[in-house]
Amino acid sequence: MVIRSLDVNKDSFCPREMDEDILGPEVPYLSAIGALMYLSSHTRLDISFAVNLLARFSSCPTRRHWNGVKHIFRYLQGTKDMGLFFSNLSKTELVGFADAGYLSDPHNARSQTDYVFTYGGTIISLRSMKQTITATSSNHAEILAIHEASRECVWLRSVTHHIRENCGLHSEKVAPTVLYEDNMACIAQLKEGYIKGDRIKHISPKFFFTHDLQKNGDIDVQQIRSCDNLTYLFTKALSTAPFEKLIYNIRLRRVKDLI
Repeated sequence: MVIRSLDVNKDSFCPREMDEDILGPEVPYLSAIGALMYLSSHTRLDISFAVNLLARFSSCPTRRHWNGVKHIFRYLQGTKDMGLFFSNLSKTELVGFADAGYLSDPHNARSQTDYVFTYGGTIISLRSMKQTITATSSNHAEILAIHEASRECVWLRSVTHHIRENCGLHSEKVAPTVLYEDNMACIAQLKEGYIKGDRIKHISPKFFFTHDLQKNGDIDVQQIRSCDNLTYLFTKALSTAPFEKLIYNIRLRRVKDLI
């Protein structure tokens, strides 16, 4: 996806304007979005953000949005031999990444929640969605995102523990799952737990569930640079260099590169 303008009035993926026509039934916008959503949730995770954004306009798509859909199809046509690469050579451990795109939808003042979990270095769980709560700051948005990631982490730890136990790989002590986050203020607040103060008194204490998981030894929240955070790929439209770096890091490979 082309990089979006920081100027709301120049954003090519803004909602329909008054003088724009809605696409007619002859344009298969809904069918295209449905096909792309199926693909993005299985093997082509690199198109997740673009599909998530364009799906928001399914009720009243315009020519601008249809051009964005065709742009994705052209990209897929040129990379149709690409998919997730799973290998048993990597270290098998569950690792999580969480991030939030503050005001990713400036037209509705909503942010984006993103989390990724890998096992053996390859993604096994991904979520990229618009937050239902209006975040008042980037720190607030990050706390909401890491709360969702923590809930997913609890479930994934339970599933992997069950599989390992059934395969005779059960260990007495399960190490905490490392959850990477790039916001230092968020990490510091989750370490101390909920403390009512001027900056966070409006945030519900339930979103500090991650603090309890840290205290119990289930999760270990650590800092990571934004450029190395895998969820950065699903937060915003990126330029070519960081985009290609991140899709390589989530182990998307072309068949010709594995031969």
